[in-house]
Amino acid sequence: MEKDSVSISFVAEALHAVRGAGLPVAPLLQAAGIPERLLASPQTRVAAERFGALWLAVADALDDEFFGRDTRRMKVGSFAAVTYGCVGARTLHEAVRRIVRLFGIILDDTVLELAVDGEQAELRLLPGARAAGRPIDAFAHETLLVLTHGLMCWLIGRRIDILRADFAYPPPSRWREYRVMYSQQLAFSRPCTRIVFDAALLTAPVRQTQRSATAFLHGAPYNIVLKYKNADSWSARVRQCLRDTPPGLWPGFDALATQLDSHPSALRRALEREGASFRAIKDALRRDLAIEQLSHGDAAIPEIARVVGFAEPSAFHRAFKQWTGVRPGEYRRQRTMPPV
Repeated sequence: MEKDSVSISFVAEALHAVRGAGLPVAPLLQAAGIPERLLASPQTRVAAERFGALWLAVADALDDEFFGRDTRRMKVGSFAAVTYGCVGARTLHEAVRRIVRLFGIILDDTVLELAVDGEQAELRLLPGARAAGRPIDAFAHETLLVLTHGLMCWLIGRRIDILRADFAYPPPSRWREYRVMYSQQLAFSRPCTRIVFDAALLTAPVRQTQRSATAFLHGAPYNIVLKYKNADSWSARVRQCLRDTPPGLWPGFDALATQLDSHPSALRRALEREGASFRAIKDALRRDLAIEQLSHGDAAIPEIARVVGFAEPSAFHRAFKQWTGVRPGEYRRQRTMPPV
């Protein structure tokens, strides 16, 4: 049931440099299992696994793991080099310093910078010398933050909660995605792009090895797109329990904690440490199940509302609009409209 989806706008952005290079996009979309007609429906979502496959296909076509978003190509194998270069670090602080240095060698237009101020740490994105005076490429910032944050989470074996995220550009049309990608606390048109996190985490030991790096890279970029989902984490266990049960029969939080051999307060704290919550997990599962039903079935919307776990269709309409920006009927119409 859980698909883990991303906005179709990320697919369009990923293909921008492919089109610019005069290369056909249809074979890349086909290889990733993404129908080309979906590009004409701005509210469509695709499975994160499909987007990860497209990332690999574009990287192979351009020999660039950064979607052609930098003056210098981030050649295939660059992210692996950064990953292997960090596993020998003792702490996250030392590892992030290596990440900053290595990306500084690989990229020209965007510079990473780590700053620590008391109890908070900031990872900043600043324009490189060659990019001075040019408009900021939002997709380049999104991509670099996802890569860096995903790598940081993996290095210490836990999801790092982003306390605040600022961006040095106006909100893009897909800004709602940022609440899942980064933080609920967002600001746009700020002096620089940055993510803020607990500085205490910089002392966390690096838990990964060359061997585990190989397994991590084998699952990339899918596991990075998902902000490092540890299959053994409490949030993963909660999702697994819910996936095995129809939404209308989902247990309450206390009953779920008992089912997982945990106390409710302990489970709540464990989810918070992983940057997750019971409500957010349920919403994501319901959203992706609803999208699956609307995209690949012909069930009436009230029936979909019931399947997804809503007693009243009106509540489903409100929730779906909050998740995607449109109501279910409009989403279904956009999904079935032919490309213009």
